[in-house]
Amino acid sequence: MQTAIIRKIEAKDNAQVAEIVRYVFEELDVPKTGTAYEDKELSRMYEAYNALPKAEYYVIENHEKIIGCAGIAPLSNYNGNTCELQKMYFLPEARGKGLGKKLIKVCLDQAKAYGFDSCYLETMPYMKAAQSLYKGNGFEYVDAPMGCTGHTSCPVYMLKKL
Repeated sequence: MQTAIIRKIEAKDNAQVAEIVRYVFEELDVPKTGTAYEDKELSRMYEAYNALPKAEYYVIENHEKIIGCAGIAPLSNYNGNTCELQKMYFLPEARGKGLGKKLIKVCLDQAKAYGFDSCYLETMPYMKAAQSLYKGNGFEYVDAPMGCTGHTSCPVYMLKKL
């Protein structure tokens, strides 16, 4: 997708971003409880990320349609200099085109610019393509959750030193 661009979220993107997240949850039969699906900020991502220090949320736009998204923010309830890669989701049309790798790079570059030492994420065990993408970008599995994200249904934990 040569016309796709990665940019920071804008207020006008809120509805499309929430729709993408909900679509992927339905498509992959991801539990809605204990996951990002029930996060209160899901319908107002622009406002949520702009209210946090050292946080950014990005969208991938193709012909004025949001087709993917992800962000970084300080890891909740964690005593350390670690951020979390958050809410990374893609519509089927955006998958397998290298956009995930580009978006992770944007997120990790911003995390480094903010001075974070490492980046953490949580995912589902059956999201093998996502895990492969994360491993290919330097994330390694860790045995237990870090911080307390509230996503109790996500039992796969990964960390990358920045």
